[in-house]
Amino acid sequence: MNKISCLLLPAALLCSYSYAQRMNIKPTAYPQTAKGNVTDTYFGTEVPDPYRWLEDDQATDTKAWVVEQNKVTQSFLNQIPYRETIRKRLETLWNYERYSAPFHEGKYTYFYKNDGLQSQAVLYRQTEGGQPEVFLDPNKFSKDGTTSLAGVAFSKDGSLTAYQLSAGGSDWTSVVIMRAEDKTVVGETLHDVKFSGLAWRGNEGFYYSSYDKPKAGSQLSGLTQYHKLYFHKLGTPQSQDILVFGGEQTPRRYVGAHLTEDERFLVITAANSTTGNELYIQDLSQPSSQIVNLVNNFDNVHEVVANEGDKLYIHTNLYAPNYRLVTANISNPRSTTWKDLIPQTKNVLEVTTAGGKLFAQYLKDATAFVQQYDMNGHLEHTVELPSVGTASGFSAKKEEKDIYYTFTSYTYPSTIFKYNVATGKSEVYKRSGVQFNPELYESKQVFYNSKDGTRIPMIITYKKGTVLNGHNPTLLYAYGGFGVSLTPAFSTSNIILLEQGGIYAVPNLRGGGEYGETWHKAGTKLRKQNVFDDFIAAAEYLVKHKYTSKEFLAIAGGSNGGLLVGATMTQRPDLCQVAFPMVGVMDMLRYNQFTAGAGWAYDYGTAQDGEQMFQYLYHYSPYHALKPADYPATLVTTADHDDRVVPAHSFKFAARLQEYQQGPAPVLIRIETNAGHGAGRSTAQVIGQETDKWVFMFENMGVGYDGL
Repeated sequence: MNKISCLLLPAALLCSYSYAQRMNIKPTAYPQTAKGNVTDTYFGTEVPDPYRWLEDDQATDTKAWVVEQNKVTQSFLNQIPYRETIRKRLETLWNYERYSAPFHEGKYTYFYKNDGLQSQAVLYRQTEGGQPEVFLDPNKFSKDGTTSLAGVAFSKDGSLTAYQLSAGGSDWTSVVIMRAEDKTVVGETLHDVKFSGLAWRGNEGFYYSSYDKPKAGSQLSGLTQYHKLYFHKLGTPQSQDILVFGGEQTPRRYVGAHLTEDERFLVITAANSTTGNELYIQDLSQPSSQIVNLVNNFDNVHEVVANEGDKLYIHTNLYAPNYRLVTANISNPRSTTWKDLIPQTKNVLEVTTAGGKLFAQYLKDATAFVQQYDMNGHLEHTVELPSVGTASGFSAKKEEKDIYYTFTSYTYPSTIFKYNVATGKSEVYKRSGVQFNPELYESKQVFYNSKDGTRIPMIITYKKGTVLNGHNPTLLYAYGGFGVSLTPAFSTSNIILLEQGGIYAVPNLRGGGEYGETWHKAGTKLRKQNVFDDFIAAAEYLVKHKYTSKEFLAIAGGSNGGLLVGATMTQRPDLCQVAFPMVGVMDMLRYNQFTAGAGWAYDYGTAQDGEQMFQYLYHYSPYHALKPADYPATLVTTADHDDRVVPAHSFKFAARLQEYQQGPAPVLIRIETNAGHGAGRSTAQVIGQETDKWVFMFENMGVGYDGL
């Protein structure tokens, strides 16, 4: 049962039960944050930026500000009596063995496993009938567990591997090369690699991508402008690596490469933003072959997923916003010759290959539907999934007879299935060991209308038998950008909310990819307000239908979702009780001046794109839209090593929000040290942040926590 003291009051008194009365801890005294006199002028409009100095994350003053803010935040959280109870409960919930789906390389089967509370998952291997042995343990690379494996790639015969290491969650990685059999290091370690896969060419070497490293003092925030594709030959120094694509001849912001499974074709994608790419290919079977351009514009998305001899299989949204699979012949691979193999449907299509088959993975109202086709496009099987949720995987080598996929939903802990390609039958390979009984909970999908009448789906999860009386603590989480689809996934952390009778709601906002590129574009540039309207309408739906009320509603989102929360709370400070803007993009006038931010312009536009675009951004930019008001209790979260959305966004937003807060609710910022944008965090870091999220939410709603 919830300890919701408000329920003890007559309904007529509920609204008058003040915030101060519900709070059991002392009010917060914020650090004094200096204000500068920096002003920028855009198209004749002067824009003050008094907290510009916080952009210099290496400055002594900024570091001192971080220390003082963390002191205030920790002091506040330490006063909450059940903080340690929640932390211990989360630690107990997390303490079970977690596995990845297995994959085969050479004579070994590999899989990732975390014993429960290990900082990072360990990569194991075993031969058929043999015992598992540790292959790579990233926990040995740092004392605090914050160095993580950011990628592992094997040569085709499995005899060589190259693995990427990220320190403190940074997007910058180093690459170590190793003989798989005896785990001896080969050659020198590569440094300063970023946003890169590793594509082996035989046992000769591999392709990788990176940028020129920013100058000293700005490694975390410095602009990374042009990506370059290199080939590293084993036994040679990195300084001799061959530039294959990019650089002065073809400057592009993002360059990726992979080889087809037969290693005949090198496939290169090149882009200047996060949406749309050029497509290039090189026939490596021909000694003198050149890199050939298949698509010479950035208007659509294309990837080569397979080949059979001269036939290429291309997944594309050209003339198909929900995507289709086409074929082309290498003798004339231009887009004008492409032929549909799996045509576009009303559901968004993703395609993978495994066991010599094509797997069409569809999104049907943001949930999975999977079909198996032969390489000629003939339907063979529809995969029977256990329920409505998310299926991932269906990717393996051509000779595999059995493949693996993972299924999950908000009430279905992540489970690995073994799938027989010939029969189309699935069987459970490994169940989750998490302490959670799905029979006690339910998820249902609803549809609601946004401000302009657009129909938006939302999945709401809660304990069976929950009374809809408006008093249920509710977390509303969303993203809404970059064509990213939010599909159902189990969260160990959310057990804390659900077992206390709380509600978790996830709407699929415009800007995402749940309904294809049309849905994505409807939430970009001068239509970005649609995303915020969709989110606000989701909150209003939950209140209208008595799932919760303003007093028991929290909103959350990370990265682009952090922008979503920041924009929502500045436009509607009355909407919710608690807000969690996490690693958010908060300064929409300057986001493109840092790291890879310039690549986000497809979604956002920039202040340099003309007066109309500037005024639009200026109007909703969370940092700039703040004004004196009664804002919800807010816990801003960021990390000192976030080199994707630099912490300056959160620093500046928190400083101004503390300045303008006129209500009694606290405004705090939690700055994780030795962590980045999110990937690679240690288990202890994850548990720590989730603990603070729940205690901040429960305490500011006045509901407390009664454990089990």
